[in-house]
Amino acid sequence: MDHKASLLSAIAGKNRGLLTQELDRVAILEAIAKLEDENPTSRPTEAAQLLDGNWRLLYTTSRELLGIDRFPLFQLGQIYQCLRTETQRVYNIAELIGVPWLEGLVCVLAHFEPVSERRVTVQFERSIIGLQRLLRYESPNEIIQQLESGQKFPPLDFDISNRDRQGWIDITYLDETLRINRGNEGSVFVLTKDTTLSRSG
Repeated sequence: MDHKASLLSAIAGKNRGLLTQELDRVAILEAIAKLEDENPTSRPTEAAQLLDGNWRLLYTTSRELLGIDRFPLFQLGQIYQCLRTETQRVYNIAELIGVPWLEGLVCVLAHFEPVSERRVTVQFERSIIGLQRLLRYESPNEIIQQLESGQKFPPLDFDISNRDRQGWIDITYLDETLRINRGNEGSVFVLTKDTTLSRSG
């Protein structure tokens, strides 16, 4: 089994990291490190064609993200990180599964800027929290189109550009279907490109 297959096997059934024990985390981080050593894209921040698109989170050690699962009445659904390299925008979208008609959504918009061959800085700009039904949420692509057109989603649509919300991410592995990031807070993210989400426009 190659290192990519080994990693995917290690994180299978772990629900993005919610169902891991300490030994699981150690084994997964070891599998991640082995795959990073084989990174086929030496300058990932310059590989716009590979980076661009909708990425679905497979695994993370981020307590902030996994903590979303602690919302009362909600469970963590799919998490997407949608990159638009032409405009250097990133849309982090977390779906919350709850009582029927009360499914939630957390969406954070940011601007990213490459600062080295594998590092980008991230400046968070806007946060939206609400019920999918009220936001008329159908898919990441549709809400991104609405956001890019300037649509607002009151009352829980916040400008966070003036707050100290910035950081950096190292892209340590990138190919056509898999991306690994390491963040400034020490968190690791494993994402797969979601080709089922067609983009229009």
